[in-house]
Amino acid sequence: MTSYTLIGLMSGTSMDGLDISCCSYSISPDEEWSYSLIHVKSVTFPSKILNKLKKSYNYSANELLVLDKQLGLFYAQEVNIFIEEHKIDRSEIDAIASHGHTIFHQPEKGYTYQIGCGDTIAFHTKLKVINDFRQKDVIAGGQGAPLVPIGDSLLFSSHADAFLNLGGFANCCILSSSIIAFDISPANLPLNKCIGNLGFEFDYKGNNARKGVIDEVALEKLNSLAFYQQTPPKSIGVEWLNEHFYPIIEEINSSEDQLRTIIEHVAYQIGNSLNELFANRLLVTGGGVYNDFLMKRIEHHFNGNIIVPNKELIEFKEALIFGFLGALFLANCPNTLAIVTGAKKDTRGGILHYP
Repeated sequence: MTSYTLIGLMSGTSMDGLDISCCSYSISPDEEWSYSLIHVKSVTFPSKILNKLKKSYNYSANELLVLDKQLGLFYAQEVNIFIEEHKIDRSEIDAIASHGHTIFHQPEKGYTYQIGCGDTIAFHTKLKVINDFRQKDVIAGGQGAPLVPIGDSLLFSSHADAFLNLGGFANCCILSSSIIAFDISPANLPLNKCIGNLGFEFDYKGNNARKGVIDEVALEKLNSLAFYQQTPPKSIGVEWLNEHFYPIIEEINSSEDQLRTIIEHVAYQIGNSLNELFANRLLVTGGGVYNDFLMKRIEHHFNGNIIVPNKELIEFKEALIFGFLGALFLANCPNTLAIVTGAKKDTRGGILHYP
């Protein structure tokens, strides 16, 4: 049995912070993978960095280069604190696997861009770092997303036959005769943007959305967007929200009505997509799990059974799986599946940085 111990770093588009995991991944002689989660931690972004991330989509190249280094330094500092807090022996860590923070994602134009400088992290932690996992798949003609399904398939197939992550966007993976995975719709990102108009960072349990009324005209426009008529593989980014989604939402006057309409749209798209693929047992993770009203509406539209795992998996499954992508990289195995991204072939994505 061969084992790898990695620190996984995940920063999602919802910008709620940095998730850190320390996990051991083992592959048996018959090539079966397993994992053991050792330590986890979630860190909120300092206000200075958070404000820059929120504005970063409009930054110049020079400003992005500076933010890339600043974010890499923040990651490194938090990893060092994490290691000290849990008394982790650095010599036992094979590498850090970092997703980075997505700024641009336009695979149809041949690029995707995540910041959080790998060399900076490696230098300041004195550990190897693997990052930039999406780029090679895009070069191979793929969407560069989703990347998590290989972890669903190799680590979590005994839990369910379908997986839903409710982060900034809602993405799914269905394990059937093959693997189908794609971005379904936005999720927390537009909800957090709308609740910000009321002075909150997020809508606690969906309580403000409950007060709103669905704008049926806007809902029909949202459900008619061309993205939902496309077949997988497909993915969306912030640019799509700015161009297609937010202009419709801005036609709704009340923030509560905006929230209520978004909730119904997201829940409908999730239920409809999963029902069409005959999903049965659905494991749901990500911060959106804590939005009780969103979960209630998903349950209304979805025909199967919903499984909510323990708190560690809800919050750290993606960090855990990005650590796994790093383990696959070190094992010289493909870590990106062409069948879900649409690439010409499976690829071994990532760039290795030495301290």
